[in-house]
Amino acid sequence: MKFVCESCGVQHLKWIGRCSCGEWNTLVEIADMKSAKALSNASALNLVGLDSDAIDFPERVNTNIGEFDRTIGGGLVPGGVILLSGDPGVGKSTLLLQISNSTFPDNRCAIYISGEESTSQIKLRAKRLGIADGPMKLSASNNLEEILATFEVHKKDTALVIVDSIQTIASDNLDGSAGSVGQIRYCAQKLIEFAKLENITVIIVGHVTKEGTIAGPKILEHSVDTVLHFEGERNYSFRILRAIKNRFGPTDEMGIFEILETGLQQVENPSMMFLNQQQIGATGSIIFPSMEGTRLLMVEIQSLVAQSFLQMPRRAVIGWDNTRLPMICAVLEKHCKISFANKDVYLNVMGGLRINEPAADLAVLIAIISSHLNIPIPTNYVAFGEIGLSGEIRSVQHTIKRITEANKLACKGIMTGVIKEQYENMIQFKNIQQVVEWVKKLQK
Repeated sequence: MKFVCESCGVQHLKWIGRCSCGEWNTLVEIADMKSAKALSNASALNLVGLDSDAIDFPERVNTNIGEFDRTIGGGLVPGGVILLSGDPGVGKSTLLLQISNSTFPDNRCAIYISGEESTSQIKLRAKRLGIADGPMKLSASNNLEEILATFEVHKKDTALVIVDSIQTIASDNLDGSAGSVGQIRYCAQKLIEFAKLENITVIIVGHVTKEGTIAGPKILEHSVDTVLHFEGERNYSFRILRAIKNRFGPTDEMGIFEILETGLQQVENPSMMFLNQQQIGATGSIIFPSMEGTRLLMVEIQSLVAQSFLQMPRRAVIGWDNTRLPMICAVLEKHCKISFANKDVYLNVMGGLRINEPAADLAVLIAIISSHLNIPIPTNYVAFGEIGLSGEIRSVQHTIKRITEANKLACKGIMTGVIKEQYENMIQFKNIQQVVEWVKKLQK
């Protein structure tokens, strides 16, 4: 027998009170792995080329939820294993229940196994979502052996298996409670083996820690084919589904949903919704065309610069990289002589969205200048570009696509760095000094 730390996953030959990571009483007993077969008893594998007819290309299965299919690359891959994570209450179970209601080929259905709720609770939610008469099959269990036996009996009629969640499942073959490192690793391995052997898609729900990372050993994310993260602010109705890892598709796609009383509703054109909510004459507000995979979103960025009475003025950010805001303020102080020494600077990406592009630098800069000088930016103006430490404004990726989409949405002005092409309503800046002068002219 061996002992593994539930905190860091390090294995020890005997039990000790304190692990090498510094945590106390985190070691649990696990069974030793079986010894490997001797080389003399092992048989050689059959090798095939990529052009061999023996290799089949599995056809993807659509779930009839376009935003979900977009995120995973076009539909479910038979035999694929998906790990879905997200904060409590964000809507993971609701999304999976709606996916379970999909119509699959050959009259097959989905099996939904819950380790957190009873079947009556799941049925109550399904009734609220309007899918109480759906074709899915439900069950509630925390025992891995019972779950695998159920899958084995119904595998011919099953196209999708959902386990909610892996932290609540335990095996009788291992010591330790559900959610321990050893149990998560063993249960996930058995579910993956079932998916590959029977060519059935398996979706596993994973809890997250208070830091936002997936709870359990890191090997869980390495073992599955796709890792999805469902995120959203509690005070907003929008939910974002992102692909963190995807062996069968891109990792920069995202799906947007709006949570309603009747469940999750797909948002097909979020740009127009965000543009229509921008207030006329408000200072510190600008539109940024954000690229999320192949989709372009028009999001509103707001900034507030206010007098500070603290010894250390605040730099607060919601929805953007909090390390870039102090950099933007420092560049303005250095090259434009705009002091923020006694100013609090707040930045917010509206709608509960989160963007990570350096292309948002110019939009953030204009929002800060607008709020600091109390000069409103005209409505439906968009800005994008990366700002260097020397104050220059650089072009970014997907420039033409951002401009084209902005013109389609009838944006009145497009502000960016210097590029070769010329488009209607375009305003080009070489450095941030030109940006400050342009904003000041708006007051005249």
